Amino acid sequence: MKVCVLGSGSKGNCTLVESGNTSLLIDAGFSGLEISRRLESIGRDLETVTAIIVTHEHNDHISGVGVVSRRGRIPVYANMATHLAAERRVGKLFSRLEFGNGEEFEIGNLRVYPFAVSHDTVDPVGYVVSDGKNSVGYCTDTGKVTTLIEYHLRRCDVLVLESNHDPKMLREGPYPIHLQQRVGSNQGHLANEDAGKLLQKLAGKSSLNHVVLAHLSEVNNLPELAMKSAGKYLGQYAECIEVVPATQNKPAPVITLP
Repeated sequence: MKVCVLGSGSKGNCTLVESGNTSLLIDAGFSGLEISRRLESIGRDLETVTAIIVTHEHNDHISGVGVVSRRGRIPVYANMATHLAAERRVGKLFSRLEFGNGEEFEIGNLRVYPFAVSHDTVDPVGYVVSDGKNSVGYCTDTGKVTTLIEYHLRRCDVLVLESNHDPKMLREGPYPIHLQQRVGSNQGHLANEDAGKLLQKLAGKSSLNHVVLAHLSEVNNLPELAMKSAGKYLGQYAECIEVVPATQNKPAPVITLP
């Protein structure tokens, strides 16, 4: 099983998860051309993609969904509310498939479990993707960590987790008050310490050994601050859990699970 965050941030989000001959894109928030370029940079192309699974309808997660689906003849999975909210922007899809939140479904040899998160969209989800041996958790764009989120992420070997902002940088930065309040709300984005506290709960209670800190704000965060917070809360487990920050501009390293 292999995982690669092709890019993550307010300008676009896209992550590749593959096992055997099955390859999924979680979100497609860059242009079709940029997604193709990033796939090629790690030795993949659109012809290798089996399906796209969508978390929610914000543009930085769906801007390339339509063109990638049509160009690569790739089916797109989302819950009904997200499909309806996104359809004007994504246009016609090669194939539109729906799932119910909390209902596991299969794509090739991967099992996908969607779970509810807290964000200001119609019906946002995170995912756990498993090949029966290893599991990958994907949880970005949530304003709070719920018991449900923690429960599902306990079974993950790899976790792509939002670590969006440093509260002090947000408070003292250029965002107007209403935008600061939106980002910091329970339907906004996780702060570095929120992500760190979740990692603290997961460490030692799961098989977690790789973490990618995702959706870092280019205005209200710094990679070193996110990494420092994660290390602080992981404590003694920081030596055995690899943590890397995702960036907006290029793919993170490919993670290969045994």
